[in-house]
Amino acid sequence: MTLWLLARRNTPLAAADAIEWGSRRLDIAILGLFFSPAVVGVYYVAQQVASLPQKLKTSFDPILGPVITQALADGDLKAVAAQVRQVGFWIIAAQAAVALTLGIPGEAVMGVVGPSFVGGTGALAFLLAAEVVAATAVVAESALVYIARHRNLMISALMVLIQGGLSILFILAMRERGWPPAYQAAGPAAALMLALGLASILKARLLRRLLGAPVQAWRWALVWAAAVAVLVGWIFTSLPQQLEWLELAVGMPMILLTFGTIIWMKGFTQDDRALFRMGKKDVEALEEEGPTLPPPRGAEPPVR
Repeated sequence: MTLWLLARRNTPLAAADAIEWGSRRLDIAILGLFFSPAVVGVYYVAQQVASLPQKLKTSFDPILGPVITQALADGDLKAVAAQVRQVGFWIIAAQAAVALTLGIPGEAVMGVVGPSFVGGTGALAFLLAAEVVAATAVVAESALVYIARHRNLMISALMVLIQGGLSILFILAMRERGWPPAYQAAGPAAALMLALGLASILKARLLRRLLGAPVQAWRWALVWAAAVAVLVGWIFTSLPQQLEWLELAVGMPMILLTFGTIIWMKGFTQDDRALFRMGKKDVEALEEEGPTLPPPRGAEPPVR
């Protein structure tokens, strides 16, 4: 009976995870209904390339989970919101850095697989953008699964329904206008981006209302870092086709380095830098005090 009650209590969380997994497979299923296997194969390769930013969020789960549970146990909702904002920014910055690094030289990246896969560059761009806009929903969900798991599940279900409807709508609309299949195949990727963006807005607003504090992780440094990274990428993508290898070997690291440098200098606060500079002794000291991160700048007690 105890196991049954535990399973029933965790059903909304399991269902939300299943929907997230399904949202990354629904577009493939819809494409299979409208296009040849060759088009689906090109899209699948773009999807695998775009999966790298999605995997980055798992690196932060061991950080955010214990912090949220400890703060909720203490009844400190403001601390939950502060940590969601802080870790959310880290995830968005990491995913944006990888997305720009892979997306700006997108044609060259897809061309590594083969010349026939270059047509999937548009889908790749939308898929990478989708992972970036989904970061807010992912971070908000880390707290919602503890305090509003049923409403979180409803938003996830709404998201996947909108994704399916928009995917079919975009494909039919572009087919009606006679657009090439490569353009039509980017429709489900655009639908996924819009659906995930809506889920991010709804989950962030719900969490903000429940916690009574802002949870938006946006910082203007993301805009400046992206703008300079795009400029650096444009320089390398303007090289002659014979130097495409230079675009991949040098251009991609330069884009990543440029974005990361600006984020570190302009986006990270003093507390962010302190956490990333922590040594082994500092980590052990924090673990002795409990599974919590230092509070945001200006909060009490101050960061040591």
